[in-house]
Amino acid sequence: MNMKKKIILASTSPRRSELLKQIGLDFEIMPSKYEEDMSLKMDNAGLAKALAYGKAKDVADRIKKGVVIGSDTFVVFDKKRIGKPKDKNDARKMLGMISGQWVKIYSGIAIIDVKNKKKIIDHEVTRVKIKNLTAKEIENYLRTGEPLDKAGAFAIQGRGAIFIEKINGCYSSVIGLPLNRLYVDLQKIGINI
Repeated sequence: MNMKKKIILASTSPRRSELLKQIGLDFEIMPSKYEEDMSLKMDNAGLAKALAYGKAKDVADRIKKGVVIGSDTFVVFDKKRIGKPKDKNDARKMLGMISGQWVKIYSGIAIIDVKNKKKIIDHEVTRVKIKNLTAKEIENYLRTGEPLDKAGAFAIQGRGAIFIEKINGCYSSVIGLPLNRLYVDLQKIGINI
């Protein structure tokens, strides 16, 4: 097993970067230029995996060796896919829609070992129960700016944590990267953390 493989995160997400640091992974960041298309006609698990793979493949195609990690996370409520809000008004609508509801968070993960031509494409689904939000709570939360760059307009690892009543599944997946799944999948290609 080669412990010295260079690991590259195909994302500029500070949250994903923090999660990898949390587990002691030594990695570099190389942003993916892949354009996400949330309207692709496939089931949610398939879409999460396809978007993660698109990000990882874009970076893998630009390097000669290393292990690339790509990930994508989105929220599903009432069979609708919810990405990041376009603006404050969109965030307000999203928060109103998911208030008092269970939502599903889909996280796709793709790992590509460039030199050995190995790839693992996987996903995780986590259910989250949002408390009933008052109009005042939504407005106060919007004022923080936090919901504006988060899928579903909330951050479980930030101030939005106070709105989470229950979670059924992987906590880190809701933040943007399923760490247990990543750990298991990295082991499959010979990387032990």
